[in-house]
Amino acid sequence: MTAPDPNKEDFSEFGVPGRYWHRLDDGRVQCDLCPRFCKLREGQRGLCFVRACGPDGMVLTTYGRSSGFCIDPIEKKPLNHFLPGTPILSFGTAGCNLTCKFCQNWNISKAREFDKLQDQAAPEQIAQAAVQTNCRSVAYTYNDPVIFLEYAVDTAKACRERGIKNVAVTAGYICPDPREEFYKWMDAANVDLKAFTEKFYKELCTSQLSKVLDTLKYLKHETDVWFEITDLIIPGENDSEREIDEMTSWVVKHLGDDVPMHFTAFHPDWKMMDKPRTPKSTLVRAREIAQANGVRYAYTGNVHDFDGASTYCHSCGHRLIGRDWYELSDWNITFEGNYSGNCNNCGEPAAGVFDETPGDWGRKRQPVRLGRKIPPAKPVTPSA
Repeated sequence: MTAPDPNKEDFSEFGVPGRYWHRLDDGRVQCDLCPRFCKLREGQRGLCFVRACGPDGMVLTTYGRSSGFCIDPIEKKPLNHFLPGTPILSFGTAGCNLTCKFCQNWNISKAREFDKLQDQAAPEQIAQAAVQTNCRSVAYTYNDPVIFLEYAVDTAKACRERGIKNVAVTAGYICPDPREEFYKWMDAANVDLKAFTEKFYKELCTSQLSKVLDTLKYLKHETDVWFEITDLIIPGENDSEREIDEMTSWVVKHLGDDVPMHFTAFHPDWKMMDKPRTPKSTLVRAREIAQANGVRYAYTGNVHDFDGASTYCHSCGHRLIGRDWYELSDWNITFEGNYSGNCNNCGEPAAGVFDETPGDWGRKRQPVRLGRKIPPAKPVTPSA
């Protein structure tokens, strides 16, 4: 009897067939999900850790296995213009296809042990849990959902059948064909635009800015997905006024002036413990630059800044939505007229996806396990 190869993993117990790959002439399998194009022999894992080569081709090793479930405020994703104030059922798996040295979810995204996967749930269970807890949407988050595409898509289909919206929190590093399938089932997304130089992406993330920009243009011009952009500003790395000016100018030119941008504060983490926290003044200045370049909805994040977190009418300056952290106060959006959200002062449309009344989930964070009865969130009345 041949002894098992200690350098070759057996994925037969938990691997499910993956999509987007092809076999090379030398017998290896190339993953075509993201632009890394990992080339693997049987028993090897890709850089993302969760996609691997089995005897019959590519497999996903985290289907139905999660790092945990939690009900969050949707503003935490962050999304300020998509069903404000509502609860969202959030989950992720393990691994990531980027190697960001500043990762702030590193205990999940950099996990290389399955003991990080603490809960199991089929797609239908997740969708039903969202219904039972009165969550308007499900977020694929904590680690990048593109790497567990098969699981995310099946879950999104189950959610859509039940009237639950789907939200992706992603770095946007994905190839064109899987990108089309993935976003077909998403209703909203927050895309992490980590910087605006290839040098930053290469040295700190081992990826490519150009591929992320391709995803942003695809979302804007080829889908109906509502999306917002987050830029985590790191002192000394991507915080120059010139870079922020170039980034925000590009956004307005290529994506339009109504794509919200969130400038958020860095804190020392993972392999970047030598950098200080981002000063609030840097975020405020980034917001000012964005607004000067025509970004209608620019926000500060990870700091307490009522003005920087609130939404204002781009026409008359009236406060549309007041936010204190994740608590909503002012609500000056009306549904009078032919648009799904107008300033009640001047009537100018506000970009986004709104209900007639806001949710009131607030700042609560409610961990849940799908194997036991889950207490519901307070019901939110959906728009027609």
